[in-house]
This record gives sequence, structure tokens and C-alpha cells, in this order.
Amino acid sequence: MPINITMPALSPTMTDGTLAKWTVAEGDKVEAGDVIAEIETDKATMEVEAVDEGVIGKIIISEGSENVPVNEVIAVLLEEGESADAIKEVTSNKVQVTRDENAKQENPVTCNLQPVTEIPQASTPQKTSNRIFASPLAKRIAKEKGIDLSTVKGSGPHGRIVKNDVTSGKLQATSNKVQDARTLETCNSDLKTNIFGMAYKEIPNNNIRKVVAKRLSESKQTVPHFYLTVECVLDTLLAARKELNDRANGEYKLSVNDFIIKASAMALKAFPEANVSWNDDAIHQYLKADISVAVSTPTGLITPIIRNAEDKGLKEISNEMKDLAGRARENKLKPEEFQGGSFSVSNLGMFGVKEFAAIVNPPQGCILAVGAGEQRPVVVNGEIKIKTIMNCTLSVDHRCVDGAVGAQYLQIFKQFIENPVSMLV
Repeated sequence: MPINITMPALSPTMTDGTLAKWTVAEGDKVEAGDVIAEIETDKATMEVEAVDEGVIGKIIISEGSENVPVNEVIAVLLEEGESADAIKEVTSNKVQVTRDENAKQENPVTCNLQPVTEIPQASTPQKTSNRIFASPLAKRIAKEKGIDLSTVKGSGPHGRIVKNDVTSGKLQATSNKVQDARTLETCNSDLKTNIFGMAYKEIPNNNIRKVVAKRLSESKQTVPHFYLTVECVLDTLLAARKELNDRANGEYKLSVNDFIIKASAMALKAFPEANVSWNDDAIHQYLKADISVAVSTPTGLITPIIRNAEDKGLKEISNEMKDLAGRARENKLKPEEFQGGSFSVSNLGMFGVKEFAAIVNPPQGCILAVGAGEQRPVVVNGEIKIKTIMNCTLSVDHRCVDGAVGAQYLQIFKQFIENPVSMLV
């Protein structure tokens, strides 16, 4: 019996999504565990896999289609021995049920998709002349670098193209020549001109950017922001970081941001009045410090969460943050890994930004914006000395955090940053 493949619910709040891409075509044979599509929700883009084996008989929803409701049939899978004629029966049954709710029809089996947590490498269909088999990661890298996958020889199972096949220096040199030739061919078709004669190209907004834009616009317009800035001396922290990394012998490598995450959480533990969120009926004060950390990805901004950060060591925070950030850039985060959080940190210091003010991420009450550490002359006991100073600005929702509360939180945060050993006690 033909199996209906439906739009999956990839999070508890998902009602619809964008079918960003099909990784299979009609007539392709798939097995349980094969990646068959990329679904873009209001939170992230996630790869999904089939839970049944068969042949893709018909693709009903084309890639790029937006606002596809959850449980909407997006494709039909044929079981072994079935022909495409069976699909017509499925389609006509669906129409008849819609027209006559009382008619008793035999419903086709429904096949839900599941989010992929790891790209399968072992079970791969045989390569055909019209299809290129490559891992989703390899496809993304090839697209970013302008690599023609038809010219790449795969080293994975059954000749599948994997990451290493598209990241070699020799291949990149060849792809650059191909990209240069394609640029001349396609640039004219991509460009448009506005009424002022200015040339531009359109970059469609994906669901992530739309949701971020909506949430931040609402936050800026409806949340009464105020801002508090402190200067933190980093020299002791930098010395401690160097010593810890030297002792690690390459086992791990701590960043300044790891110390900032830890200090933010420790300050919330010491001063829970700032670990709050606004709700119309009551202010919620959280018992644990779940730190949302802003990460820039090709598809937009996302904030993976370090849960219970006050209870974790710097090494654990560092390893967890590297894992979350890496998977965030590959659109592989699970919903629970970026939904929620009690406090946010946004660090632009690595880009040389001296100071900035971030927008509160509702319903959270605070977000800490971290600037670059830079050497400055400061007066110490009447003498001018050179110190490494980092500006940190706390953006606050005045409905749940008063000025004095925000100021006291920053005092405690500054103490942890300037005396990092106290975070280890």
C-alpha cells in the first residue's frame, strides 16, 4: 500500500514549515535512515530522514514551498512491487474523503519523518547516472565554495562524496576556475535595478530570519530597555586562561567567552534577582542559570543554551559550547538545545567591537553584550598603568529588573571576571 510522507512536527510549537530542499527525486529508492529532505521551521533548518523503505513515487510539495502545515502529505512512497498507478488511488481516496466525510475509505498508511541527529554514512543507494550521491554537509560546503559535485570523486561508502572530498586544496583551485566562469554567466540574471538605477540582488528571507526579525522588533517596541555598562580588567583572567591552556597540553582550549559564560552564571547564582523573565501574571525567578549564547550562522542568528552553567567547570563549558556552535552552523541543533534559557550573552569582541547594546530576548529579562578587550591607560593609586579593559553592557527589561538590581548584578559579574579563581571555589 502506498505510504504518505507527511510534513513532520520538529518542535512542540511547530504548526507549519518550509520544505527547503528535497535530497531525493521521484523514482529514487530510499531506505530507513536515508536523508530525504530539509525542513525549515521558525527556529532552524533541520534534515529529516525516512523511517520506511521504498521508492519515491511522487513528490507532491515542491522544494521552496512555504507555510506547509504539519501532517500535510508532501510525497508518496511506493512499497516493493507497487507501481505508480497506486498513487492515483491514494490521491482519489483523499479527495473523496474530503468531499464526503461519511464515506468509508481505506486510508493509506502515514509515514512521519524524524529529525536527523547524525548523518548516516553506511546505508547508501547505488549511484545512478543522473544523480550525485553526497552527504548533506558535503553538498553545503560545495555550494558555498562553488564546487561542481559532478567533477568530484567520492571516497565514502559506495562512492558517496563526503566532507574531505570537497575540502582539499587541489579541488578548491579547480572549483575557483569553474566559479569564475559561472559568475560571468549568471550575474546578469541575478541582478535587478531599483527606481534610482542602483543594481542589487535579492536574498530571500528564510524562516529563521523572519522570526528573529519579528521577535526583535516586538522586543524593541514593547520592552522598556535600559542599559548599564561596566569596564572589566582582563589581565588576571588572561593570565589564568594561558596557564590553564598550557597545562591542558592540547586536551582542550579555553576561550575568554568560556570565562564570560561561567561568570554570568555564577553572578546569577549569587544574585538570583537578575535571573528572571517577565510574564503578565508574575515574574518568573529561575533556580538555575541557563545561559543562551548568541551564535551567527549562515541562515541567521540562533542561541544555543548552556544548561546549569553555574554547576559546570570551564572545560565542560568550553567543550559543550564548541559542540553546540558547530552543530548550530550546520543546522543540527535539537529544539531543546536552543529553546528556553534564562539569560543571554552576545559577544562581538572577536570582531574588534569595543562596545554595543544588545536587544533583550523575550521573555528573558537581561542580555549581556561583551566588547573586545583592549589595552588602555588607567589610573591605579595615582599612577598611570596599561591594563586590558573589556566593556560589558547589560540590556535590561525594566518591567522585571530595576536599575539597582542590574547594577548589583554587574558588580558581582565584574568581581568574577577580575578574580577568575573565585569562580573555581
